[in-house]
Amino acid sequence: MLKYVGRSVPRKEGTAKATGRAGFLDELRFEGALHARTFRSTIARGRLAGVRLALAGDGFTVVDWTDVPGRNRVSEQCEQPFLVEREIHHAAEPVLVLAHAERDALLAARVELDEEPGEPVLDAERAREAFKTVAIEKGDAAAALASAPVVVEGEYRTGHQEHAYLEPQGVVAVPDGDSLAIYGSLQCPFDVQRAVERLLGGAVRSVRVVATEIGGGFGGKEEYPALIAGHAALLAWKARRPVKLVYDRAEDMLATTKRHPAVVRHRTGLDRDGRLLAMEIDVLLDAGAYATLSPVVLTRACIHATGPYRCDAVRIRGRAARTNTPPNGAFRGFGATQTQFAIEVHLDRIAQAVGLDPVRLRERNALRSGDTTATGQRLGADTSALAVLRAAVRRSGYRRKRAAATDGRRGVGLALTWHGAGFTGNGERWLASRAALETTPDGVRILCASTEFGQGTRTMLAQIVAEALDVPFESVELAPADTSLSPDSGPTVASRTCMVVGRILQHAAEELRERLAGLSPGEYHRRHGTLSVTKEYEPPAGAAFDDERCRGDAYATFAFGCHVAEVELDRDTFEARPSRLTAVVEVGRAVHPVLARGQVEGGTAQGVGGALFEHVTMRGGRMTNARLGDYRVPRACDTPRIDVVLLESPFAGGPYGAKGLGELPIHGPAPALVNALRSLGLDLREVPVRPDAILEAACGSS
Repeated sequence: MLKYVGRSVPRKEGTAKATGRAGFLDELRFEGALHARTFRSTIARGRLAGVRLALAGDGFTVVDWTDVPGRNRVSEQCEQPFLVEREIHHAAEPVLVLAHAERDALLAARVELDEEPGEPVLDAERAREAFKTVAIEKGDAAAALASAPVVVEGEYRTGHQEHAYLEPQGVVAVPDGDSLAIYGSLQCPFDVQRAVERLLGGAVRSVRVVATEIGGGFGGKEEYPALIAGHAALLAWKARRPVKLVYDRAEDMLATTKRHPAVVRHRTGLDRDGRLLAMEIDVLLDAGAYATLSPVVLTRACIHATGPYRCDAVRIRGRAARTNTPPNGAFRGFGATQTQFAIEVHLDRIAQAVGLDPVRLRERNALRSGDTTATGQRLGADTSALAVLRAAVRRSGYRRKRAAATDGRRGVGLALTWHGAGFTGNGERWLASRAALETTPDGVRILCASTEFGQGTRTMLAQIVAEALDVPFESVELAPADTSLSPDSGPTVASRTCMVVGRILQHAAEELRERLAGLSPGEYHRRHGTLSVTKEYEPPAGAAFDDERCRGDAYATFAFGCHVAEVELDRDTFEARPSRLTAVVEVGRAVHPVLARGQVEGGTAQGVGGALFEHVTMRGGRMTNARLGDYRVPRACDTPRIDVVLLESPFAGGPYGAKGLGELPIHGPAPALVNALRSLGLDLREVPVRPDAILEAACGSS
């Protein structure tokens, strides 16, 4: 019987946040600090011929690319510069950063850029350059398609989506002699540290990065904070004073990364009973002007493109195209959301073509234990695609409601999805993540770089450690995510924190418990001083992956989910209003049930936004509705009732059976809602679905 895992204990940071004592980035104060501002390109492509400054008064610190003492590149793998040198590749690209002690003086400063426009590439389908291509082969898809009795083709599109985190991007850079500290709203402290070290070269002896309280991330604070941290670091290093750089909402929406727009084409062969015989899939992602994380997003998109379905003949081709728009990056679900929208909408069209109920079609083809995926990975006993499908159909009353929806106004649809937890392929091996435990006078302290941005990291990790050590939950504390204190446990991304970092800490706690020899951590500390244990992640035994050929064990395991969406269509305004979503997810084990439900509710609501409301408008490679007043995220009145069901199918490689959860819930809402509209006779294949698209589909079906 477990004491702490599986219980909804109080959140570690809950009281501080509820009472306002938890200080977020913009609340930090440093004596003598300067405020900073970024000046950006206005054209989508061209050359920077010159810069003219109009600064009223003294006290300004100005930095451009000529001030970079190290390497003017944000990452080793990407050519993106911290500051433009000559070539401009997208609108809102940083050219110059400016700092001053007074905000008003900073806002009054004028910078004129002499820009020579070039011809931009704004359509990914016409782009000639690709940052990454992916090819996955299983069996002979061409031969299977040629002999298939039924072949169904389709094209499906997903647009940009803004992260819309509560707290915009922000950092403070603080110089101290020949060292520098970065405080930031960021997901990956060690990634930021490495980026700033490359930027500053030998100009500083050391760079320390501390993650402050973080007001949401969703992947938007994975790679981008390295860029803004670099800007603040350059200013602080030059001025020899602390520098705070915080974006306002408009700048954040204009300049930062978004979900990759995608075009996914399917050609699927089936027998007359609806069994999948062949799948040919083409995936195109709009990467934007620089690669950022597009290679890993594309790989995950392609691996998940078949959905959780068995098929012996699969051919997948993927391409991340370069365009002259702001770079796109990680966003909850990264890539898998786009391709699973396509396959789930495609399956409902297939069901129509072969005359099968959508549930029966999925039941006939859903992955089972022992099946192999498109990469050849053999699935384990924890495979639960059928379990979540049947539970969602039963819980929602899907069949009854679908049969009763005859008035052309109320529709119901579903989507079955999956998500691989952790980094793809050999990613976790390359990361070699480490975490540590150490005794304190009052108990034990967790040392890791995993950050808390609302998902419950601190609480969940403390539960795992308390369980393994058999100590009170209250006696477990977490050190700040600080590169000077904690080992590198890897980035807080990819649904990996619970499964990967939690497993490391479980092993560390088990070893620490043995070495305590019956004493409590506090007792041992008082008698003998600090006792610490550091452990490294151990991938599942026998797992192997060929990254070049995309073959083998892509993930340690998969989690599965099913959404059933109920929608009401206003035939006067052609607005689709979701009235209820049933979300059934299988999480291995729910370490903290309330937090797990919160993840499912939040991801589902975010998926509703991407499906119906969140439309990014681009003109000339620039976002034109970069304000929350113009970019509509779901309001309380837009968010339907969400009924969450947690299923458990423990995974032996996770802490107490737990898998990753954070991203799985965002995959299902959009295709489930579009399929609900399809049940009303509306052929829709693109999100976000706006009233004009519904009107057009209604006219086409009449």
